[in-house]
Amino acid sequence: MSATEVYINSTSAFFPNNPVPNEDMELYLGYINGKPSKSKPIVLRNNGIKNRYYALTKGGKSTHTNAQMTALAVKELFKDNPDKIKELDLLSCGTSCPDQVMPSHGVMTHGWLPEAEAIEVVSPSGVCCAGMHAIKYAYMAIRTGDVKLAVATGSERFSGLLVSDVFEDEAQKLKELSDNPYIAFQKDFLRWMLSDGASAFLMSDKPNENGISLRLDWIEGVSYANEMQTCMYMGAEKMEDGNLKGFMDYTPEEIKNKSVFSVKQDITLLSDNIVPLGGKKIKEILERRGITAKDIDYFLPHISSDFFRPKIYDMVEIYGGGIPYEKWFINLYTVGNVGAASIFLMINELFNSGKLKKGERLLLLVPESARFSYMYAMLTVV
Repeated sequence: MSATEVYINSTSAFFPNNPVPNEDMELYLGYINGKPSKSKPIVLRNNGIKNRYYALTKGGKSTHTNAQMTALAVKELFKDNPDKIKELDLLSCGTSCPDQVMPSHGVMTHGWLPEAEAIEVVSPSGVCCAGMHAIKYAYMAIRTGDVKLAVATGSERFSGLLVSDVFEDEAQKLKELSDNPYIAFQKDFLRWMLSDGASAFLMSDKPNENGISLRLDWIEGVSYANEMQTCMYMGAEKMEDGNLKGFMDYTPEEIKNKSVFSVKQDITLLSDNIVPLGGKKIKEILERRGITAKDIDYFLPHISSDFFRPKIYDMVEIYGGGIPYEKWFINLYTVGNVGAASIFLMINELFNSGKLKKGERLLLLVPESARFSYMYAMLTVV
């Protein structure tokens, strides 16, 4: 008996409030020590982002939770047929910043969907790959015949971690930022890059009768945590030996003074490994599956900054035969880095653009610097 095919039948997105241009960011996030950031122009020049979204008012007051935004994206899938949500079998929700440690993000989202039935809910954890893990769980559940209709989501609400009153007072390393853009990938870098939003996919075992669907041909990933130290982390501090000391081993005073719950990155690890490790696996996948660059019509790489775009281009040139920029589709510049939701938001924009033609193939790449994980997938327009 052959396995069931899996299709993405519709996509949606929810962005909180209006887009925030570069010049207005600190009106929402606040000023450190009452002064404009010196590193902000340098970081923005490197990442290329022009707009992003915050679940905040000016002044930093929250407007939405992560779960609320995710539920609103799910509701959007059913806007033309509200009763169809009662047929849903599975809700699979990926995020890197849930509103609380527990209950899980998935069940909190389900709680905002009273119109749905009692269903299976799963909440993959992680960072950027969490959204892809949510897709893969839904894919496997449909492929095995366990469910017929599933929703997978990716979402983030980073802004609550970026407001000035949760940031520790740190000296700006302006010269180092100018000399080495990788230095910018510390906490201050993340303030000027991360964005809020949610996106959802309706997935089933049948393609749409009218219009296009995306067949999920395969999805796979790899972790290099067996050989790599932690690079990006939150709720912990990195020790001299490379291990993490988690928040439960700090006093409440230490948690505040050490800014334990801010997001941090190990710059040296990031610069030396994020692109080469991603290329290592893509080479193996393309060779194993007999895929060449000519077989790919659209390349959707999740990049955290435009700084990485030429580096990924060179990596694909070396390991995958090269994919010209005219085949790339990225919306980082208009929506910002929305972490686990970014790949969803790229697919949603392309799916609803009117550009896709039946038979075209989309290659997805999602890297995660946390401890160097990567997810890859191939979609075919049907």
